[in-house]
Amino acid sequence: MNYTDGPVRNFNKLLIANRGEIAVRIMKTAKRLGLETVAVYTEADSGSLHLNYADESICIGVGPVVDSYLDAEKIIAAAHQTGSDAIHPGYGFLSENDKFASLCQKENLIFVGPSAKSIQLMANKAKAKKILIEAGVPCIPGFELEGLIPKEIKKKAIDIGFPVMIKAAAGGGGRGMRLVKSKYELSESIKIAMSESQSTFGSSEIIIEKAIVAPRHVEIQVFSDNFGNCVYIGERDCSVQRKHQKIIEEAPCPVMTNDLRNKMGEVAVSVAKKIKYSGAGTVEFLLDSEDRFYFLEMNTRLQVEHPVTELISGLDLVAMQLSVADQQELKITQEDIVLDGHAIEVRLYAEDPENDFSPSIGRVELWKEPKIDGIRVDPGIKKGQTITPYYDGMLAKIIAKAETRSDALKLLLESLQKTILVGVKNNRDLLIEILSNEIFVKGEGTTAFFEKVYSKGYIAKEPAFIHYAIAASMHAFYQMECNRKRAIQIPNELLGWSNQGFLKTSIKLSFFGETRDINMVAKGPDTLEILNEDEKLTFTMHEDKLRLNGQSLDMMDFYVSSLDLYLFTSTSSFRFRNEIYRDKYDEKKSEVNILAPMPGVIHALDVSEGAKVSAGDRVAILEAMKMQHELIAGKDGKIGKIYFSTGEQVRADDLIMEIKE
Repeated sequence: MNYTDGPVRNFNKLLIANRGEIAVRIMKTAKRLGLETVAVYTEADSGSLHLNYADESICIGVGPVVDSYLDAEKIIAAAHQTGSDAIHPGYGFLSENDKFASLCQKENLIFVGPSAKSIQLMANKAKAKKILIEAGVPCIPGFELEGLIPKEIKKKAIDIGFPVMIKAAAGGGGRGMRLVKSKYELSESIKIAMSESQSTFGSSEIIIEKAIVAPRHVEIQVFSDNFGNCVYIGERDCSVQRKHQKIIEEAPCPVMTNDLRNKMGEVAVSVAKKIKYSGAGTVEFLLDSEDRFYFLEMNTRLQVEHPVTELISGLDLVAMQLSVADQQELKITQEDIVLDGHAIEVRLYAEDPENDFSPSIGRVELWKEPKIDGIRVDPGIKKGQTITPYYDGMLAKIIAKAETRSDALKLLLESLQKTILVGVKNNRDLLIEILSNEIFVKGEGTTAFFEKVYSKGYIAKEPAFIHYAIAASMHAFYQMECNRKRAIQIPNELLGWSNQGFLKTSIKLSFFGETRDINMVAKGPDTLEILNEDEKLTFTMHEDKLRLNGQSLDMMDFYVSSLDLYLFTSTSSFRFRNEIYRDKYDEKKSEVNILAPMPGVIHALDVSEGAKVSAGDRVAILEAMKMQHELIAGKDGKIGKIYFSTGEQVRADDLIMEIKE
């Protein structure tokens, strides 16, 4: 069952006011429906994947979202300039902006989404809650702060019982939320929450609700047309979150029963009908251990996690959105919807889990998607693309579908093990660890999962000697293969041989400060021996497969990148620094002086080519992770060639400028 067959009658050219994987996802369906597609992009996004899928693209700014993807006037102008007659907002950015929806209507552009009024009714949590309480929807006990003095606020909080949750009334997606465990934390938490809400959403209005301890986060997918028809398409369990940001989603919910699904689905439909909703929407609930559920919020857009619903229902939700925007009636009734199998999705992010999940930027040197039956990848990146500090760090979504949850879980683990990404720090290993965790495997994950399992933060696995040995042998075989290709008519049996006997070689590898010298003896073109104390390790290479003492190894992939060697196993990825190359590099560094200490953007250049500088002079400012870092001349001299301009991206260790004697 799908929505890809029927033609779209009332518009021909669709502008996607978004980027990354969701822009790619929308374009694929739009093209199947015969629509022309237009991509918007910024200068910082000029090498992004979504441009490859569009029939036409138009630049809307330099980089920052405020001046590009969040600038409604620029989006409207781009639509008119390209002759587009409809706009799909995706998710995030302007997707839940009622003023943008109104502006589209005013400019005679079809907005693929609900009406501005529906968006407005659900945008403010306090107002939405009032409407739904009147409609009999179960809501979490709570209150608004408007008009209350501090003493009254504290009394009301005590009355509903701690812990309580402070929420930005105008917020969503987990932002602007603070858990308060006692009355002593309340006043300061309110101040912080109001400040965060103002800076994030432009409104300091907040609400306080009873905190439901360790619930499941379960959401119902609803779909309505403009003729009064509305259906629910099952649920999604999004309980595994970090700081209210979803990490893993699945459908159906592991503890769902048909009776509970029907009850929650009927409530969700009543919410949609109450506000005369049209299009794709998600009604989110908290579900406690007694199967009591409470309205959380309604997302008036397509959700990031919509693929799990598509895979178990057989429906194309984007095609349905376009059909409803085309003023067509829903082609299905509630009785037509049959859920089959189980689907689980993970979000691959550009972030550093070991460094408090700080954002990661850089250039994608290597990207290999898993190619496995039953796996869907919604990609947002390609090899060579630069990941910038301006946008959300989601790189791709990987989704598994199988008949049972356990089979889907096994399939997803296998796909992550075969997912290879070099150039940007990411959460691949964390996702593998979560999917292997006993709590998650049993389907017992709640919103307390992450805090419970990672109370001390994420600690990555450290490499054992065998991992150093694998990396060293792979590098040696790599070098031998390079030599073989350069060699002219040298028999294979002579490769790795010298007149002093078997050729000995060594490599010095470091991993976060720990350095090991690996000594190897080449026994031929495809055999190496490494000694570790009294143990002899014999590595052989046959048909591009590495074996140890005749046995296969836990190695998914290997990559050589300038100074670094990357080893991927089924549970971890290790980045080793080749210190022999590093020594040579440090010699170069002392000559050229100014290298980028981390990935970032050149914020300012204080010198020009030919300028004289003294040791200690600032020569440039690098901006990374919203902080500015001064780059200082290490010696007296004259500025040679400058390789980057203001506003350009740099990777860690990129040569920015030379300083000559």
